[in-house]
Amino acid sequence: MTIRLYDTSARQIRDFAPLTPGCVSIYLCGPTVQAAPHIGHIRSGLNFDIMRRWFEYRGYDVTFIRNVTDIDDKIITKAAEQNRPWWSIGYENERVFNDGYAALGCPPPTYEPRATGHVTEMVEMMRGLIERGHAYEADGSIYFDVRSYPGYLSLSNQDIDDLRQPDEGVSGKRDPRDFAMWKAAKPGEPYWETPWGRGRPGWHLECSVMAHKYLGSAFDIHGGGLDLIFPHHENEIAQAKAYGDEFARYWVHNAWVTMSGEKMSKSLGNSVLVSEMVKAWRPIVLRYYLGTPHYRSMIEYSEDALREAESAFARIEGFVQRVVEKAGPVEPSAEVPPAFAEAMDDDFGVPQALAVVHTTVRQGNSALAADDKEAAVARLAEVRAMLGVLGLDPLDAHWAGESDRGEDLHGVVDSLVRLVLDQREAARGRKDWATADAIRDQLGQAGLTIEDSPQGPRWSLGPR
Repeated sequence: MTIRLYDTSARQIRDFAPLTPGCVSIYLCGPTVQAAPHIGHIRSGLNFDIMRRWFEYRGYDVTFIRNVTDIDDKIITKAAEQNRPWWSIGYENERVFNDGYAALGCPPPTYEPRATGHVTEMVEMMRGLIERGHAYEADGSIYFDVRSYPGYLSLSNQDIDDLRQPDEGVSGKRDPRDFAMWKAAKPGEPYWETPWGRGRPGWHLECSVMAHKYLGSAFDIHGGGLDLIFPHHENEIAQAKAYGDEFARYWVHNAWVTMSGEKMSKSLGNSVLVSEMVKAWRPIVLRYYLGTPHYRSMIEYSEDALREAESAFARIEGFVQRVVEKAGPVEPSAEVPPAFAEAMDDDFGVPQALAVVHTTVRQGNSALAADDKEAAVARLAEVRAMLGVLGLDPLDAHWAGESDRGEDLHGVVDSLVRLVLDQREAARGRKDWATADAIRDQLGQAGLTIEDSPQGPRWSLGPR
């Protein structure tokens, strides 16, 4: 058994060989908490949750770090606009992010450090880089000298002579390509005391420091969105390696959620907030929608795509419910089917793995139709094992609250639907097929799916 993953730095799929046998160390660039998350933000955490689950299924002990950037230019700007403390904005949005992760079934990381809790370590790294000739002070800010590190831009495969760093709102650079590790405080801004005066962290320094603190000088996987390859990850690598760290051995990047072909972004005004989405759609359906495409594939957001996801998951969930009704509780298999494992081992190929899930569901439905209870139970055990890896098992305790919500309303609706279904059965009994079909069609237009079974008609919520 060998897990293979696409390494951005190598630009190819590589066999995964952990630094420490039996262990996997992962650092994921987490949120900058200047605003509430949209579904594009949460996709990254969800993709890496599935990776973490698969590593654990394969027997690895996983240490998973996801940081919180709780101080940056955008947070400071919003604090001034809203006349609020900068830390209150960060903390409020951090909680909303965590609510979003939890709603979609992502358990907390092993550690979730905040940038502002690691200023001491940042000062230590800057001092070391200045002493080694890789960084310098100018007007109270600290800059990294990119030409001092020969490997700079190897991750994004750019030419340094063509490079322009994003505008960071700071001055004093020796070279316009240099980037700020630490920013001198402006009047009214938050600050920390350092040997070079009052200032605050630069974005790139935060992650180099926190990865070093929690995972050491070398670790297995560094992850994040494609948009972080440059400048963020390039700058992290330069700082860490110039400091003396080996740093990450594999670089894994997830693709975006797009709208009309553009990356979902609050600054573009095309974002869809998680807090609103979970009101309109079941969280388990959102997880299916965001988690089942390959992590390196773009997801083009649309209501139609969400409805397709809802319908596909309903087919899985319907099978699960039917077997449980017939046979009672069924525990997951100890192992997933070989084809599922093969797909997941191959760069976490969730679409191919999901095809195995749907094939197994079809086999289980055929067993139910043939009244082969033993085969149906066996297929459900396999389905639950696979869904558990994907975080999509509807019988898992995490999702139990979904079925509890609206339980009283479900009973009322069931009573009303039963009255209509009794009328349909009466029509079928007198061979009035036109009336029976019309009742079924009307229920379908109301969002209900009617299934005729040996035990009588049953209904479920169909696609929206």
